Amino acid sequence: MLDTINTSLDSPGAVVLAWTGVVRHLHVTPRAFLPMRAMPELRLIAGKGIEGDRYMIGREEGFYSHRPEEGRQVTLFEHETLVALKRDHDIDLGPEEHRRNVTVAGVPLTHLVGRQFWLGETLLESTRLSIPCRHIEEITGKAIFDPLINRSGLNCKILKGGTVRVGDAVRNFQ
Repeated sequence: MLDTINTSLDSPGAVVLAWTGVVRHLHVTPRAFLPMRAMPELRLIAGKGIEGDRYMIGREEGFYSHRPEEGRQVTLFEHETLVALKRDHDIDLGPEEHRRNVTVAGVPLTHLVGRQFWLGETLLESTRLSIPCRHIEEITGKAIFDPLINRSGLNCKILKGGTVRVGDAVRNFQ
């Protein structure tokens, strides 16, 4: 849900978008080519990653493991993109197929690069937009590379760890 609020502390008449979203799905996989497993909750560890996931720093077994990256400790994907793929391209893509850890609804991911926000009780800092790869097409057998350009998710580092559950709120850092 997007709302606008006036912030007279910043500058007179300035408008800031305020939003609240929700965690719809959670997924992990211990290795690159294994299917993603749906989870009711995930344990995020500050500075490391997700317990049991392929990109946890110190035990990398993901597709990009030869290039460990602090800013890829947890990845998010918009539920709205799944809807748009079906509507605009007649592609059914399940939340387990996009290979990101957290599917959210009502969260403007492309506007969060470089910002901090709350994912349940955890605090994240987004580092960059995810880039689609041909690996996803190989795994799913679906032509999704082009439709996912600029809509492939968000990479984040974990500043404050904790447990994230399906149904948790996603909100501005304030």
